[in-house]
Amino acid sequence: MSSLLEAFDNPNPERRYTIEFTFPEFTSLCPKTGQPDFATIVIWYVPGPRCVELRSLKHYFWSFRDQGIYMEPVTNQILNDLVTLCDPVEMEVISRFNIRGGIDHEITASYQREDEEGVSF
Repeated sequence: MSSLLEAFDNPNPERRYTIEFTFPEFTSLCPKTGQPDFATIVIWYVPGPRCVELRSLKHYFWSFRDQGIYMEPVTNQILNDLVTLCDPVEMEVISRFNIRGGIDHEITASYQREDEEGVSF
């Protein structure tokens, strides 16, 4: 699935700026029940050398529609795949799943790049 993702060169690598995407139509399948899980995915990041291309991100999200995966691993998989693709300075993925069983679900996974001495930027 990560092979669906594409990136392009950051047009302003000398400047620190943020990019935020909101995808309100994310779906995956609960691996226990087979029922669909619906979520809004928010991605916030400070780009490094590359930025994620939106069309490919949409197709990447669609690839989860028939996949049985719990909410926590899907959030972390999205973060891992995007960090590998873009090498951001910082990134956060928030998955806001619709109410199920009377309980709201929100999972946040974060990444912050470290320098060679292990110090975060």
